[in-house]
Amino acid sequence: MDAMRHFLSITDITPEETRALIQRAIAMKATPPGSMQPLAGKRIALLFEKPSLRTRVSFQIGIAELGGYSMYLGQDEVGLGQREPVSDVARVLSGYVDCIIARVNSHASLEGLAEYGSVPVVNALSDREHPCQTMADLLTICETHGSTDGLNLAYIGDGNNVARSLCLGAPAVGINVSIAAPHGYQLEESTLDAASERGTRLDDGVRPTVHPLVRPSDAVIDANVVYTDVWTSMGDEAESQQRRRAFQGYTVDDALMAQAAPGACFMHDMPAHYGEEVPEGMLEHPQSVAYQQAHNRLHAQKAVLEFLLS
Repeated sequence: MDAMRHFLSITDITPEETRALIQRAIAMKATPPGSMQPLAGKRIALLFEKPSLRTRVSFQIGIAELGGYSMYLGQDEVGLGQREPVSDVARVLSGYVDCIIARVNSHASLEGLAEYGSVPVVNALSDREHPCQTMADLLTICETHGSTDGLNLAYIGDGNNVARSLCLGAPAVGINVSIAAPHGYQLEESTLDAASERGTRLDDGVRPTVHPLVRPSDAVIDANVVYTDVWTSMGDEAESQQRRRAFQGYTVDDALMAQAAPGACFMHDMPAHYGEEVPEGMLEHPQSVAYQQAHNRLHAQKAVLEFLLS
């Protein structure tokens, strides 16, 4: 019997598995909903400490389409780490369900669920990473450009959980990454080193590059993908004024997109803070694939769940 796998980090799957899951998601997207039932009889808990639109809906619909059954548990019901310790929640839920999908404040809670539980745990967002978002992003890039090998991705903004997962995931499928962030908001060197080590490219064998930068205009040179996220993530609201000052000049707009490679696509994981990282209407920009990216959460996560549970 294969060993149980978790998906707490994008690094929990190999570069080869990442490519395979993208192709599986493409195949699932082309298949009528409900025609495949690899999760028939599977029970899945959605344990959410944070609010959600795309994550909750895409997981619940995806689980149903694959034949499984999901139950949503909010923070008021469970009180993860407050009403009950993470270890007790993990042990109790493991007796009821076949998988725990958790959207948590602290990555340590995910690690506790995996340590003390006996079922696969999926990271639906933590302060450390957002690997399910990255899988949808890579699927979207592959659809938009036909392949991922040799592409250049520019990430503009905060070195947050989304940036970290994207930086670790994109080189694994052959994408060069440039990240432009103000001093004090850049990704840590250990993440950049790990991203470089995970880099693979099939067409020429050259390892993709990972460049930390400061100026957005430098990052978007020759970029095939321009990606941004909010300046202030959930949990950082007390720093919002400070961050607005630090990120002045990091708005992705028409002028910045014009400096990218011809045919570049614009991506945003949403929700957007209009007037900050993007102007009004940027998600409807002719080069934007933000809504396709959001819808691809469904297909990418279905592929991940099938991989872990079937």
